[in-house]
Amino acid sequence: MTSLNSYLNQIKELNTEAMNQAQARLDNLAKPPGSLGELEAIATKLAGISGQMHYDTSKRCIIIMASDNGVVDEGVAAAPQGVTYAHTLNFTKGITGVNVLAKQFNMDLIVVDVGINGDISHPMVKNHKIRKATHNITKGPAMSHDEVVKAIITGINVAIQAVEDGYKLLGAGEMGIGNTTTTAAVLCALTGIKPEQAAGKGAGLSNEAYSRKISAIDSALRINSPNPADALDVLAKVGGFDIAAMAGVFIGGAVMRVPVVIDGFISIAAALAAYRLNPLVRGYMFASHASAEQGYTHAANALGLKPCLHLNMRLGEGSGCPLMFAVMDAACAILRDMGTFEQGNIDSEYVAASQIVKENF
Repeated sequence: MTSLNSYLNQIKELNTEAMNQAQARLDNLAKPPGSLGELEAIATKLAGISGQMHYDTSKRCIIIMASDNGVVDEGVAAAPQGVTYAHTLNFTKGITGVNVLAKQFNMDLIVVDVGINGDISHPMVKNHKIRKATHNITKGPAMSHDEVVKAIITGINVAIQAVEDGYKLLGAGEMGIGNTTTTAAVLCALTGIKPEQAAGKGAGLSNEAYSRKISAIDSALRINSPNPADALDVLAKVGGFDIAAMAGVFIGGAVMRVPVVIDGFISIAAALAAYRLNPLVRGYMFASHASAEQGYTHAANALGLKPCLHLNMRLGEGSGCPLMFAVMDAACAILRDMGTFEQGNIDSEYVAASQIVKENF
């Protein structure tokens, strides 16, 4: 089996020549320079990823990593642990929020069991279970070093297989009761912020349960002492199988030179962990929406990416990915289909003036 370091060493920088060619075409389109803002930046970045001017976004999927978390024993979740099992099956029925959005924007779901506390046998759920739930992080490490590496490599391999099956855009989503607690703990460990800054009320926690959540994160960080300079140590000690496997999806996409879209709070923490393992991974990431979870902004700042959409969403599941895929479609259409100054019969004096505006903007 290929080692994690071997995968990390395969990641390359973006193709600057292709990016320059894309930017040159964007600058020559019949519009004020830079007037399409982030759409232009997205189109240029996609060119850098693929090494070609135009990116094919026709086949895309969201990879959902499902797992349970032992920390639910501390009363940190509004829903019982069994919801992880039930809702994972709901993905196969097409009735969840992400199902509806995926159908609307013509994309597929790949659902993966990496640690559900139960046995699922369903043809639409891939069984890559590491173990039935992580350990309670307030009592000791969530998982062993070998388990965290296995979870990450699982995510890498699922992403690679998706690309080999023809998918050109990937999204990273999750399902796991209690995972906003583990995510907040990971974020605290990686960035040094306080639990009160990282953790929100998740899926409707009471004030009492929120206090237990903060206390659990404090305890987990104190008992486990994760090394902020070692993302593997952080994930193993206070993370979850879902977060680790999602980090693998970001790495796998980068290995295959395919963009991966970040969803919300849990997804961006996984992206940050992947970035800490190899900073080149960030070049293949796109942040979709600004999660309403308060820790999201800290994670985005640490990662150095800005979300495109501000919709006050906090569902998870990968629900922001379909919306971002639509934005990426639009960016590609601009670069591919919009006419140039010459095609629009716009005179050379305006073109020259536009270039001066761009240089001084």
